[in-house]
Parts: sequence; C-alpha cells; structure tokens
Amino acid sequence: QVQLVESGGGLVQVGGSLTLSCAASGRTFSTNAMGWFRQAPGKEREFVAAISWTGSITYYADSVKGRFTISRSRDNAKNTVYLQMISLKPEDTAVYYCAAGRRPTAQAMTDKSGVDSWGSGTLVTVSS
Repeated sequence: QVQLVESGGGLVQVGGSLTLSCAASGRTFSTNAMGWFRQAPGKEREFVAAISWTGSITYYADSVKGRFTISRSRDNAKNTVYLQMISLKPEDTAVYYCAAGRRPTAQAMTDKSGVDSWGSGTLVTVSS
C-alpha cells in the first residue's frame, strides 16, 4: 500500500516562508510525477505544483509562480518531494495535499485526474 506523509505545515505571518515535505513509502514512485494540491475552506481542491519523475520539468499554478518551488529527492531510497513557499499571502491558507501521479510526466499532474494517491494533508495558515 502506498503512503504519502506530509509535514511542515503551520502558522506563518504574511510575507513569511514555509517548506512542506512529503515522504512516499510502499510502492515506489521513483518513476512517477509528484505534486501538491491545496484546498481552502469552502473551495475545491486545486493544483499548486508538479514535478516530473526526473525532476527536470515543473509546472505551477499561476497564483504561486515565482513564490513556490517544488523539488524532489531520492536519497536513501526514499522518494521525497518538497514545496518551498516564500512571500506567503493570506490566500495561500489551505490544507496542502501531496499527490503521486499515474504517469512520469508533470503535465499530467496538473489535474486531479492525473493523481494516483493522496496524502492526508497538512494545514498552512497565513495570518495578517
């Protein structure tokens, strides 16, 4: 069984920074794209960022371009994806979900239909 475990969420002030981590265990996703989605209260889950299995191609939602950076590591046989967030805004407040893709390509992860597995989420709150 696949497990995706997020960490790093919390409370941060406007303009602050936060880095989320997601560790994948179980079935290997070393050849699949990974990504992040978020869901704000009362809103649908939306795409945030995705990275290809090679780590060389990334996609971002327009609302986070230039502020968020996705990366991945395969150290110690653990497939981990990160989301570095800077210049945070109140509208970034949401539960952030790690996602593992069905395919190697990052573009396929820009829609929920391209997701194979979800993490349980980590809350990010940006206070003004």
